[in-house]
Amino acid sequence: MVKSTRSAGASCRRPSAGGGRRRCLAVLASVLVAGCATRLGKDGRTETDVHARYLAKSEADRLADTVRREVDEGLLRIADKLYKRNPREWRKAGAASREAALERLRMHRSVSPPELLGAREGKAAALAFSESYGGDRVAALVFGLLTMVDAAFEHKADFYILDSLNEMKLYNCARNMEVAIWKLANDRNGAGELYLLSNEGDQVRRNLSFEREFGREIGLLDLMASVVADRNGRALSRLSQSVATMIFLPVGGLP
Repeated sequence: MVKSTRSAGASCRRPSAGGGRRRCLAVLASVLVAGCATRLGKDGRTETDVHARYLAKSEADRLADTVRREVDEGLLRIADKLYKRNPREWRKAGAASREAALERLRMHRSVSPPELLGAREGKAAALAFSESYGGDRVAALVFGLLTMVDAAFEHKADFYILDSLNEMKLYNCARNMEVAIWKLANDRNGAGELYLLSNEGDQVRRNLSFEREFGREIGLLDLMASVVADRNGRALSRLSQSVATMIFLPVGGLP
């Protein structure tokens, strides 16, 4: 059993849970119908087929499949939004277009941005907020988060009954999404400028689309962490971080 300690200090403000809960309900609904195909037979009766591959899956396995896919897609949507607000970033890496930069991120399991020099997970994400880093900051952040998700799901995209997950990896991954939100809104360079533009804080043009999207991914990961903890018969240790020590938590390094 993995243990974590509680650190002193207030936890960072989490995004509104409404959007996350709605996305979680949608995921649960899709899981319930994922393994079945229904058609109208010649006699007018409905016939339901269950795909053979789903016979070896529990509901938790099907949920893991869906959450994994949804979180990956959500992070790519965040990358697209960040590139639209920070077009200079995809140009730094020599990408031909924003779409080309996104495609490179989509291939994160097999292609690592060379400018990251092999950094993954928290080390890669932290580079997005380093004054000395001259590469694509959007790629550093999102590649880091995507590889955290890879590690949290044990580098699998398809789950079966004998597969096991670690609830603390999923929980830490969700907390790291919160760290990313905080850093996007607060980390600045020596000139006092944000490293990456995200939400618009203007009172007239209030735009919190990044926070809402991150909130969906946090809700999904927290849901999966709770399901896995229950399946493993373990209590989920909840960790808080002080705003002053907002760092990316380990994921792949956990046993």
